[in-house]
Amino acid sequence: MTDETLTDEQLIELDIPLLIRYGLLLGGPHRTVLLGDGTIAAALTVERYGVHPRSVAFLGEAVRRIGLQAASRLPEPLPGVEAAGTAREWLTTAASVAQGLDDDATMARWLEAVATVLALRQNTRQTEAG
Repeated sequence: MTDETLTDEQLIELDIPLLIRYGLLLGGPHRTVLLGDGTIAAALTVERYGVHPRSVAFLGEAVRRIGLQAASRLPEPLPGVEAAGTAREWLTTAASVAQGLDDDATMARWLEAVATVLALRQNTRQTEAG
């Protein structure tokens, strides 16, 4: 977005499907925003739904193995109604603009990065509480 640091509240308000669309279609700085702020925003979103990092990592692996088109048709891409709907929206958006295996791989890496950020947030909270 800009050089300014965004708060969690500002990040959670980002339009992740829009970041996915432009990040895959246009690349360059749009992809940088997707892989930066978009990753953190997605982690914050699924964190609010109580999703575990391993579930997001598993979805990333599914995208890598079966592709975006097939992954976008999964009945429950993440556990829980709200999380599943959110993930389905991300996958459907990506599948609608993907132009091949490179975009599938980009989305798989992005989901794996979301899982990593989510795990780091959870581990940090546990360390601070313990």
